[in-house]
Amino acid sequence: MHTRPSLRRTRGARTRTTTRLTAALFAAAALLVSACSSGSSTSAGGAADAVLAALPPATPSALSSYYSQRLQWHSCGTSGFECATMKAPLDYANPGAGDVRLAVSRKLATGKGRPLGSLLINPGGPGGSAVGYLQSYAGIGYPADVRARYNMVAVDPRGVARSEPVECLDGRQMDTYTQTDLTPDDQREQNALATADKKFAESCGAHSARVLRHVSTVEAARDMDILRAVLGDPKLNYVGASYGTFIGATYAGLFPDRVGRMVLDGALDPSLDARQMNLDQTAGFETAFQAFAKDCVRHSDCPLGGRGTTPAQVGDHLRAFFRKMDAHPIPAGDADGRKLGESLAMTGVIAAMYDQGTWEQLREALTSAMKENDGAGLLALSDTYYERDASGHYSNLMMANAAVNCLDLPPAFTGPEQVDKSLPAFEKASPVFGDGLAWASLNCAYWPVKATGEPHRIEAKGAAPIVVVGTTRDPATPYHWAQSLAHQLSSGRLLTYVGDGHTAYGRGSTCIDTAINTYLLDGTPPAAGKRCS
Repeated sequence: MHTRPSLRRTRGARTRTTTRLTAALFAAAALLVSACSSGSSTSAGGAADAVLAALPPATPSALSSYYSQRLQWHSCGTSGFECATMKAPLDYANPGAGDVRLAVSRKLATGKGRPLGSLLINPGGPGGSAVGYLQSYAGIGYPADVRARYNMVAVDPRGVARSEPVECLDGRQMDTYTQTDLTPDDQREQNALATADKKFAESCGAHSARVLRHVSTVEAARDMDILRAVLGDPKLNYVGASYGTFIGATYAGLFPDRVGRMVLDGALDPSLDARQMNLDQTAGFETAFQAFAKDCVRHSDCPLGGRGTTPAQVGDHLRAFFRKMDAHPIPAGDADGRKLGESLAMTGVIAAMYDQGTWEQLREALTSAMKENDGAGLLALSDTYYERDASGHYSNLMMANAAVNCLDLPPAFTGPEQVDKSLPAFEKASPVFGDGLAWASLNCAYWPVKATGEPHRIEAKGAAPIVVVGTTRDPATPYHWAQSLAHQLSSGRLLTYVGDGHTAYGRGSTCIDTAINTYLLDGTPPAAGKRCS
């Protein structure tokens, strides 16, 4: 999906606010998905008829050395965790063309009871570090009963974090890129936005030419099957959040007979093209904002209106604030001299939509910006979203996000003219964010590598039950995506969380957590149509 203010990551936990935001942001990272399908053809409604074809069950002889490799585990600086490096073919169509080295980490099961093998986790993105998520959250924050019986395992997908990361712009260049005006008012500003996207794409092509053609979701899913075999597991047990659901569903489509216990939380719909996906996400953020607006006006410190103010009026006030930031950026106390302009302000607000636990933080940040001319709070939220640290260094999240998204699906738009024509649809989907998110969808138009994926359905016929989790007011992965994926999967079982925020597991619902834990530990999926709050 989008690379700049828009989706990506999932949720985890650093402080209950920062961590949940970071983990959630882990999964949202942009959510544009895709993968190889067995056919073609996308309908006018944006949904595909092609179906992802399963691979032959026998391992090709050309891949046998990868499947039989032995990992050399070693301590990796985080107490209780081990790390290793796994090799996979850079190009599955030509295994002799060289390797890609993938970072793997694990935490061995800690308790008594019958061991259940490995539980592979992925927090989403594209671009979120699964190893980082394991070591900072899942390996210590997942339910004790789950950690007691599973070896918790993560692999950074190719091109991400520790696994031969895609590299593009440096920190200062990223600062400039993230401040590019995403609501161009005239031709000059449209040209500036297109130029920024072109420079980003060209930089990725120049610095990451070797891996850029081989970071697709299909390849990441195939890498997971090598890891499954190397770990000695006959089946893949997996929990994926946000974009991680697309990797998991793709695995199920390619290797249906090797699916163990699989949870797909905050599901993507692989049958949608990029434009429809971005449009759906835009509407999802509007839904989340409406919920925030209703909550905000109940508090005396809401800077966007008081009791009796409608969500539409709250939106009007926020848009007026964005316009003010567009014309006159404000100080943000940044050591590198950045000010809070419209793009960073909008990104900060979007970041807070991932988790209602950050709504108080957002109210405080908006109050400081709107009433005290201090943009530090919103800038901090934006920096969390972009994974920028205090020294001005960015993780490779945004780079990997674009690389995967632009390879997985043909671009939503091929030029500014197409965006311009689509603005009414995006603005209808979200009066607050539509304009900015439409223009953010332009990033893949100039990508140096042609997309290899296309929209497709995933049926995974013959797979064991797969639990698909959807949240009714999820901003990044709209609920109807989960409904669609559960329907596509021949063994899909939909579990619904009636609530706010991105993803549901581990976010406070005893009902959701109990259903998923029971499935992971006993293999019993939730009852059909089960709903939780």
